[in-house]
Amino acid sequence: MEAYRDQYATLFNNGRNVTVIGISVDPDTALASWARDEDFPVVFASDPGSKVGLSYGAYDAKYKVDNRSLFVIRPDGRVAYVTKPFKVMVPSAYTELASVVDNLAPPPKADSAK
Repeated sequence: MEAYRDQYATLFNNGRNVTVIGISVDPDTALASWARDEDFPVVFASDPGSKVGLSYGAYDAKYKVDNRSLFVIRPDGRVAYVTKPFKVMVPSAYTELASVVDNLAPPPKADSAK
């Protein structure tokens, strides 16, 4: 998640027309404390019963955790992009993610008059 935070402006157009939600089986109090301490610009949601993880095939029953799946949802609610698991150590994964986000919510065009 630190890479999402550190690359937030580039990956998610500074949040313009984009909402990033990290979902975990961790308790909401732990997630809120961690997000605050680490200054995350994204929303975290707690999935203690693993309903979301199970619904999206992102729950690892063996270890009882949601895996590092990444889903990009279109404004109409349909899934636009999925990667299971998201390869946090692979730079091209972030390039691909940024491209998907840009296609759904392009960054503002630079003012050519300046």
